[in-house]
Amino acid sequence: MSRCDERAERISVAARDRQLTIATAESLTGGRISAVLGAAPSSSEWYRGSIVAYASSVKHGLLQVPDGPVVSEPSARAMVTSVAELLGADLAVAVTGAGGPQSQDGEPPGTVWFGVFADGSARTELRHFDGDPGDVVEATTAHALFLLEDALR
Repeated sequence: MSRCDERAERISVAARDRQLTIATAESLTGGRISAVLGAAPSSSEWYRGSIVAYASSVKHGLLQVPDGPVVSEPSARAMVTSVAELLGADLAVAVTGAGGPQSQDGEPPGTVWFGVFADGSARTELRHFDGDPGDVVEATTAHALFLLEDALR
């Protein structure tokens, strides 16, 4: 079992214990976070689902990301707030970034913005990951799961 799967199991226990629901909004991870959470034990009891918004137009239209670059703090904040509202979740995480190998929105590969929605408000965090696009996706997935587990504490 991978570390992400182990973390998802702990998220499952904590979400059920606290009777909280979780949602995700993903861009560069393309549904990877959702796949890990959906495979966790009893996920149908607490996991509301995910919106995978890879195209900028989907982020702007569906997730109410403001005009401008999508690899940004305002984008992560809008994504996480919108997905929590759209899916009726108590807790949510969102990721948007430049996976590489090229830069995006003037940001170098490995730049990732995270949004976390908990207790009725959103916060954001910027991280930079090294490696090829696959490495960035894996690191982003692992950190998003960390943020969810941390918010459940």
